[in-house]
Amino acid sequence: MSGHSKWHNIQAKKGKADAARGKIFTKIGREIAIAVREGGANPDNNGKLRDIIAKAKAANMPNDNIQRSIKKASGELSNVVYEQVTYEGYAPGGVAIIVDAITDNRNRTVSDVRHCFAKYDGNMGTTGSVSFMFDEKGVLVVERTPGSDEDEMMMIALDAGAEDMKAEEDVYEIYTTPADFSSVLAALEEQGLTFLSAEVQKVPQNMVTVTDEETLTKIQKMLDMLEDNDDVQNVYHNCDLPEEEDED
Repeated sequence: MSGHSKWHNIQAKKGKADAARGKIFTKIGREIAIAVREGGANPDNNGKLRDIIAKAKAANMPNDNIQRSIKKASGELSNVVYEQVTYEGYAPGGVAIIVDAITDNRNRTVSDVRHCFAKYDGNMGTTGSVSFMFDEKGVLVVERTPGSDEDEMMMIALDAGAEDMKAEEDVYEIYTTPADFSSVLAALEEQGLTFLSAEVQKVPQNMVTVTDEETLTKIQKMLDMLEDNDDVQNVYHNCDLPEEEDED
């Protein structure tokens, strides 16, 4: 997903990705592979795997696919070894970007990511060059139904152990510490809530506003190109992107 912009911007980008839902599932499968390798195939004993399964379910990934990915990662179906890599840098306009990738070929991935930055006048930086501008947070997105009570939802979220909640026009965004993500998710599920997305993200501390149209176009094309790369799992940025018009 693309950084932490307004939900309908995220949703619009996910809408474009719906045609390639198989690619989304493949990327989540790689996250499962890393989690299983690091902590085993039992989500009861592997908090990271449990969190990724929650992300997969929120993305409507079928349970059969999830279990197949776990088996594959356990070595029952494949022995491909993936590793996690993170790249940092700037897009035009001073926009900070973090790229999380999972790859079986680090040289290929860094070359591809560097090309995305260079093509649209960005610059890759060193580790830590922009990550200090982001906080790691659990983010649970719940659809805001007509007539729902914002104060009541806030109390439900806080009682479940959440740090904060933001009410947008069409969703509630509930924030947790990474350590509390699983317990808050479970508590909210017990309240009957379902999630449009649920994952630990890198959330920008402050947003950058870019007014030049040409620069905005370059930033959006860079984000799209990065997200289309098979090795890239998540792209986080601090650009306050303009709202996209509904297509229907």
